[in-house]
Amino acid sequence: EPDMRFAPGTVLFVNGSDRRLTVDRIHWHSGRLLVTFDGITDRTAAETLRGFVVEVERAVDETPEDPEEFYDSALTGCVVEGLDGVVIGVVAEVIHLPSQDMLSVRTPDDDDVLVPFLVRFVPTVDIAARRIVIDPPDGLIEQAD
Repeated sequence: EPDMRFAPGTVLFVNGSDRRLTVDRIHWHSGRLLVTFDGITDRTAAETLRGFVVEVERAVDETPEDPEEFYDSALTGCVVEGLDGVVIGVVAEVIHLPSQDMLSVRTPDDDDVLVPFLVRFVPTVDIAARRIVIDPPDGLIEQAD
């Protein structure tokens, strides 16, 4: 899938700007896909992309081949609730850490709670319903009295 999505000539969008990037070439290195863009010829030019999210245009109903994988954009904005059905918040962001992915959940009090995106803590993801059910570890979610 990545080899097709990032084929040379593919145009990517820089989130938050009008900038477009065209894929020049790709290659795999140590299990990671490295992408070279037209016009980005040195480290200084590459540094101008630091902090930006680069997005690929895709169909609204497109999903990853693996049913256990989700696009960040599909998770962002989903309502998060506990096993008891009580709403905890909304997914504000998906954070990719070296050890695991985390859901940053914005609570009604405007706090952010990081939930490990592991099946034991996130047993249900229903993208069609824009709903995620979590079973957080003890102490992760403060209960209001």
